[in-house]
Amino acid sequence: MSNFCRITIVLLLLPGCAGSRNVRLPLAENASTKEHAPTIRPAADTEEDTSSTAVVSRSENSPALQAANTNSDAAAESSVTEMENPAASDNTAAENESDSDDAKSKMMLVSLNSQEETPAPPATTNDEDVAFDQVLASVYSSYPLLQSALYSRNIALGQQIGASGAFDTKLKGASENGPQGFYENYRQSLGIVQPTYWGGEVFAGYRIGRGDFQPWYLERQTNDAGEFKAGVQVPLARNRNIDARRAELWKAGYERSMAEPDIQAQLIGYVQDASYGYWDWVAAGEYNQIAKRVLVLAEARTTRIESQVNAGLVDPPELTDNLRLVAIRKAKAADTRRKMEQTAAKLSVYLRDGSGKPIVPTEEQLPGFPDPSPVDELQLDQDIQMALSNRPELRMLDLLRQQTQIDYREATNQLQPELNAVVWGSQDIGEPTSSKRDKSPYESEASVYLDVPMQRRKARGKMTELQGKLAQLSAKQRITADKISIDVQMAHAALTSAWDQVVSSQESLKHAEDLAARERTNQEKGASDLLKVTLREQYAVESAEKYVDALKLYFESRADYRAAMALDQIGR
Repeated sequence: MSNFCRITIVLLLLPGCAGSRNVRLPLAENASTKEHAPTIRPAADTEEDTSSTAVVSRSENSPALQAANTNSDAAAESSVTEMENPAASDNTAAENESDSDDAKSKMMLVSLNSQEETPAPPATTNDEDVAFDQVLASVYSSYPLLQSALYSRNIALGQQIGASGAFDTKLKGASENGPQGFYENYRQSLGIVQPTYWGGEVFAGYRIGRGDFQPWYLERQTNDAGEFKAGVQVPLARNRNIDARRAELWKAGYERSMAEPDIQAQLIGYVQDASYGYWDWVAAGEYNQIAKRVLVLAEARTTRIESQVNAGLVDPPELTDNLRLVAIRKAKAADTRRKMEQTAAKLSVYLRDGSGKPIVPTEEQLPGFPDPSPVDELQLDQDIQMALSNRPELRMLDLLRQQTQIDYREATNQLQPELNAVVWGSQDIGEPTSSKRDKSPYESEASVYLDVPMQRRKARGKMTELQGKLAQLSAKQRITADKISIDVQMAHAALTSAWDQVVSSQESLKHAEDLAARERTNQEKGASDLLKVTLREQYAVESAEKYVDALKLYFESRADYRAAMALDQIGR
């Protein structure tokens, strides 16, 4: 009778019962869930300790389940922890302890400084796990706020095109007629003006003036077929190397370049938020599996205790106490399922299909946590340098400094006198309109024009203002570089601490599971009671939840490190 009960209990407690998906902690290698951009390099000769935890095993084809089906007597003699762990059959306890110690001694090895191109989101079916790379690819390709940010390129391009309009060819024309009065005349003109990139302009035109003109306006008169005129204006001092038109065009070019770091800064934030949402969902799924597993333990015990009560071996209050425990664990399972569904809904903001429609992942698509890897302490200095070259804040400040330098050059330009040379030539055609034929010969003129304010206070004031702005930008660049270095160091420290917590909580979970399994065995032999079993199971649950907390913290710390390194970029 005793062996039969023990075999029945073990079969009920095995992972993969009734087709349910189980959580596996520590987690087996899952290539589809590896995080995208940061490359994790595990320590040499370090093996992950995968011997613990029954409460959170996620393998539907567990070797323990197969062993139980083929040899129920042997399964009954094994602890629940060993039977629920897929890797336990291949590792002895001594090897696990050695692996754990080896991992601790080499836990400081990770490099997050590599950057890979984000793949296109793969097609997803209801049976496929949602990979972390798929969420990131969805952010890159379909996240609406990122698409909104990309339109800032169009805005900046429009501003640059508008600034280049200062060099548009201008068409000028006039029709001036005086049909009444003593001097009746008619004047028509048409011409073009082309500003040049070296600060001057080229002009040409045609005009015709007919009728009677005032003696003091005889230059308005032309020969019978009109007059052609062309010329050029050249700056000799001010506006020679830079002028307001070129300054605005160059600044618009820098404004267009500044759109890129702004887009990258938003992308980094969106990827970080998506990473948090993904790991929240994965962790919620693990919590739900833990709650369901301990519920199965309590429900399986109910059947055994009922038979013992009917046989008069135990008192009825023990059955009542176990039924109370079942009710509590059912409520806990319902609450964890609610959180799992809520986090799945939140994740759908970032997880979208090809048309941009949100995808709410199901419980069957939960992938579990991938294997965490140790942190590389020696890579920190190199990562700081990479962050300084990648972070959009420094590039934004550098572009802003160059933009301000253009303003400073333009202010310096205003200190110089406006000294312009103008050369033009004209030729009338057609029959002469006066007997003197004074309009018929070719005419040309060369002139120099000077205009300069004596004090030039406007230019000097502008220069002083811009010198102050440049000094401000230099100070901001220094403090921003310092903050970036600190960000990387803080993220690295958080990641290192998270790894330590993963190792410690994994070891704690292994011991808690072992104690819970031993206590259940003792109860079956009559050497323990339900209270002790419940306490041991509760400790195991708490240890499993802390292990999930540690894994969640670890992968969120990786997301923070990724953001601090500014590994996410979008090519133009």
